[in-house]
Amino acid sequence: MPLPSQKVTVCGIPELPEHAATGVSHVLSIIDSYEPKPGALDKYPPVDHELIRFDDVVAEYPGFEACTPDHIATILAFGERVQTWPDSHVLVHCHAGISRSTAAAAILMCQHAAGQEEAAFLRLLRLRKHGWPNTRMVEFADTLLKRNGALMQGLQAYRRALLKEKPHLSDVIRNIGRGHELPA
Repeated sequence: MPLPSQKVTVCGIPELPEHAATGVSHVLSIIDSYEPKPGALDKYPPVDHELIRFDDVVAEYPGFEACTPDHIATILAFGERVQTWPDSHVLVHCHAGISRSTAAAAILMCQHAAGQEEAAFLRLLRLRKHGWPNTRMVEFADTLLKRNGALMQGLQAYRRALLKEKPHLSDVIRNIGRGHELPA
């Protein structure tokens, strides 16, 4: 099955104003638990908007709301709605456009493209010049979509390709406490 043909844009909150007049039909917002809805979204024409709140963590930590399977189920339900619009333009954003949004974009691209998980993740290299998809989100999606590790393999292929282009990111990832996510 080929990758979905929908246009996908990934960004952070500061970039939202740039996309208000680009024909976006669907917006997936993934923001921190207590962050207000970004005001820039009020400048968008009417769109199918899904707002999900959880913090950008890859494990359970006191004081943070980690992603749950229910959050991923909501993303997948959003993806089902997107699928009914063949000429849709999906904008996925989180706070910085690096972790949660890139994971969600890859999950949406994989959702209806079984067997194309690696291609979907590698497409992120063209969609977002800097990203490090949230591992926890991808793990839950892999389970919910019953892909038996294919999404995780796609994620690792993406990370290897990204680090080949930008080897300095290895140090950045280690310095933020996520060195365990570096590919072997």
